[in-house]
Amino acid sequence: MAKLNFGGSEENVVTREEFPLSKAQDVLKDEVVAVIGYGVQGPGQALNQKDNGINVIVGQRKGTKTWDKAVADGFVPGETLFEIEEALERGTVICYLLSDAAQIALWPTVKKHLTPGKALYFSHGFGITFNEQTGIIPPADVDVFLVAPKGSGTSLRRMFLQGRGLNSSYAIFQDATGKAFDRVIALGIAVGSGYLFETNFKKEVYSDLTGERGTLMGCIQGIFAAQYDVLRANGHSPSEAFNETVEELTQSLMPLVAENGMDWMYANCSTTAQRGALDWWKKFRDATKPVFEDLYKSVATGVESQRSIDSNSQPDYREKLDAELKELRDSEIWQAGKTVRSLRPENQVVEA
Repeated sequence: MAKLNFGGSEENVVTREEFPLSKAQDVLKDEVVAVIGYGVQGPGQALNQKDNGINVIVGQRKGTKTWDKAVADGFVPGETLFEIEEALERGTVICYLLSDAAQIALWPTVKKHLTPGKALYFSHGFGITFNEQTGIIPPADVDVFLVAPKGSGTSLRRMFLQGRGLNSSYAIFQDATGKAFDRVIALGIAVGSGYLFETNFKKEVYSDLTGERGTLMGCIQGIFAAQYDVLRANGHSPSEAFNETVEELTQSLMPLVAENGMDWMYANCSTTAQRGALDWWKKFRDATKPVFEDLYKSVATGVESQRSIDSNSQPDYREKLDAELKELRDSEIWQAGKTVRSLRPENQVVEA
């Protein structure tokens, strides 16, 4: 494990240089990794492990769309694709990648297959951290750990196929076998992590829930909508408002920030943009910080987790979700965005 300086703080990280794929393959050579859930994280993690030579199987309910997707992705019924209970029985490492609400519902089934020496793997600290709400309390004789890629399963797979890696956090909640560290790092490398940084279950879920509701999705959509609405209210066309609010940020600036950092971006834009950004960024920080403080408190006190459990466990959850997503999808900003995206050169059909 290496210690690296992050802005003046030393942190433990594991890189692919010190823990290469060959080492991960050796650690996992006698394991059967059962991926339970083939929705958001499941496909990317399962396929990356499969391509990396890990003995991985998938557990899904036969006759579902996700079962069919696993078949289309190359998992073979009766060989590498099984009903959930059979996969749980066969697996020595259980990758529990269902949604948080589904994890609660399936937990009694999973628990009875957690025999001594097995490992329970998460990609989110939710179930363990909020166990008073979820009821997920593993037996004492199994390893419990997590690898949490910092992005969607789609991004994890895409970057893997590009020869890149998505950074992941890792945490060990329970080391029953004395092998939990090697197991979790090997799995982190096998799923395609760029590097792995150390955390714990509580910090992972607190930062994750804050990030999803904040700058990753909730806050950024709110900021997009606010700027777009102000431009439209002042007579700007939908095309102009969308391009100045979203397209320039996502297509031009954010890739540069990802490569070089925001400090570089500030130093390499026009002097007019530079002056305005320097004058206004602290105002936006001060305006939004109280909202983030409220958000973090809501996460830390279990309000957000209970809200998720209560909402996502309702029998009509999907119908209500579809209605909320339709409102977002049908809004002018994202309808304008659909047209803007279609006009990108890479999306144009060029006649020979």
